[in-house]
Amino acid sequence: MIYQLSDFHFPDTPARLFPDTPDRPLYLEIGFGDGRFWPHHAATFPQAPNYLGVELSGASLQKANARLNRSGLTNAHLSKLPALVMLDAVIPEASLDGIIVNFPDPWPKKDHLDQRLLRAPFFRLAASRLRPGGAVLFTTDHEEYFEFACREAEQSGVMRTELRDPPPAALETKYALKWRELGIGAQHARFVPTADPHALAATLPRPDIRALPLEDQALPHAIVTLPDPFDLTDFEKGAVRGPGHTVVLLDAYRSLRRHEYTVLAHVEEGELTQEVLVGITPRADGSTLVRLAKFGGPIITTGVKAAVAAVTAELVKRGAVITHLGY
Repeated sequence: MIYQLSDFHFPDTPARLFPDTPDRPLYLEIGFGDGRFWPHHAATFPQAPNYLGVELSGASLQKANARLNRSGLTNAHLSKLPALVMLDAVIPEASLDGIIVNFPDPWPKKDHLDQRLLRAPFFRLAASRLRPGGAVLFTTDHEEYFEFACREAEQSGVMRTELRDPPPAALETKYALKWRELGIGAQHARFVPTADPHALAATLPRPDIRALPLEDQALPHAIVTLPDPFDLTDFEKGAVRGPGHTVVLLDAYRSLRRHEYTVLAHVEEGELTQEVLVGITPRADGSTLVRLAKFGGPIITTGVKAAVAAVTAELVKRGAVITHLGY
């Protein structure tokens, strides 16, 4: 099942995410590609563990979802939520039995090393989310990244490294098969926490993401009176920055209906990135509603509210008068 961003609570619980199998082990796979690993790996258990997978590629998300459906794995949820947001904001402390990272992007250029996932801050966060006995399972064909990750795990001060053979399922993934054809082998490490997860979690601040499902809260909105005539076809891209967020208004699209527009906004808040739509819709009483669209299941955050505010401000620059604010 594919989860929209707004389907999660911040933080969430395994019991809410998996109400039919709340007591099974829980695994998180970061960057699942086309989803080949989990059906193979889940088959090695007497009962398939609960599974969360995160992947930024929409095409991979759809392929993996189809593969999981064919495999009959009903307790598996996929999402485009960024990995660090999932770990930091959704996953509660001491709740994961494993974090799987197969063949991640090695970011080989020296000036790109800070883009790598497996760095000391990641290991500290992961250690706070793993149950006793859990581990980060890392498989890669990139020797330098493998050595880098092992050093970072040691420098984190909360992980020990166990060198193992890769799980058989990791060798059935798309990239493993590709490298096998080229005669390139894979390396595997099991990073095991050495710190108490609850004590460690107490030292790590939670991100300021407060969100509920869209049905449980009013959508950020404003009501304005537009000048007559009004036109937004000369809209230009612009950015607004605030504490902890950046909003970029990318484009405005005109509907076939008179004076009805939709603005596409890009919102960045730390590791969380969303693209949201803000509608500009005339009302029967002559006023105009400026409101976040539900399309795509956005998480309503400070940055998303700022996107609605930025669109409203753009209209005010063009002569609109605000009669009500709801953000």
